[in-house]
Amino acid sequence: MAIVTDIAHAKREEGRGVRDPAREHAVLESRRERATVLGLSPDFIESLYRLILWASREYQASLRAGVPLDTESKTIAIVGGHGGLGRRMSDLFSDLGHRVLIADLDTALTAVEAAAQADVTIIAVPIAVTERIIREVGPHVPEHGLLMDVTSIKGAPLAAMLGATRGSVLGTHPMFGPGVSNFQRQRVVVCRGRGDAWAEWAIANFRARGLIIAEATAEEHDRAMALVQVLTHYQTQVLGLTLARLGAPLTEGLKFTSPAYLMELYVAARHFGQDPALYGPIEMENPLTETITQAFRSAAETVQKLLRERDQVGFARMFEEVRAFFGEFSEEATEKSKFMIDRLVERS
Repeated sequence: MAIVTDIAHAKREEGRGVRDPAREHAVLESRRERATVLGLSPDFIESLYRLILWASREYQASLRAGVPLDTESKTIAIVGGHGGLGRRMSDLFSDLGHRVLIADLDTALTAVEAAAQADVTIIAVPIAVTERIIREVGPHVPEHGLLMDVTSIKGAPLAAMLGATRGSVLGTHPMFGPGVSNFQRQRVVVCRGRGDAWAEWAIANFRARGLIIAEATAEEHDRAMALVQVLTHYQTQVLGLTLARLGAPLTEGLKFTSPAYLMELYVAARHFGQDPALYGPIEMENPLTETITQAFRSAAETVQKLLRERDQVGFARMFEEVRAFFGEFSEEATEKSKFMIDRLVERS
């Protein structure tokens, strides 16, 4: 870490980002080659060095290696700053040297007061009240400032922000929850509204903390979230509800579980251990939810019919159809899922 400190300072002075994928690839390849010469497992050594690289990146980010030396400190108001995601946004921007103001239900500082004092106002409140808060706060955002949200639905909030302020507008959706241990390689979707200069500022700050940027229109984002969030959460909820209603003791099933099934259980149990007020609006407010859930039911009925009729030929055709859809991604999925299963077995 002492060496990493020197590297972080050098990167900041030279204006380089924290992550250097080409250099990391070269390091990993050289360590694999060295492991082979020594009669060690290349996979094990690569895993070890990936942890070292991860720790290095996170430490460099904490030292603000990705932030240019001439970066100007801004005042950031976070409306809903005591919520889960609001706290993470506070961590992200304060770590980069910005002054953060928190406005929430339990603060003396109101959302309107915070917005009037800030260069950037971030709306981090529940989906159900997002548009109302935007309409209240928007008129108080300075014309030279930025109004930004972190909601998982983008169409309506972005339109509301554009109508509520004369300042710059940016829609964002951090694709991670409040419980993430660090920002490295997490993804954030950015939907430009008004003001490219502020959009580039936000992107630069996200990248400085190691986030991956995905740009999209609000419409593209909401269509993608219908698959990434609505379909994923829906299938998890159906699995969890089915298990609960079958009533089979969980402890009995765990005696016979495979690693793959255990991963499914972990995802389901983790999902239902969280706040339904978070997941309900994500699915209920997406304009494509009905289309997605109907497609799921149709697919479930197709599989049910194949099983009921013991149609092995049709079952094989179903496999071929889905395999063709995944294409070359299947190879990556096999490799990456094997890695996750191996790590899960180690911890079991």
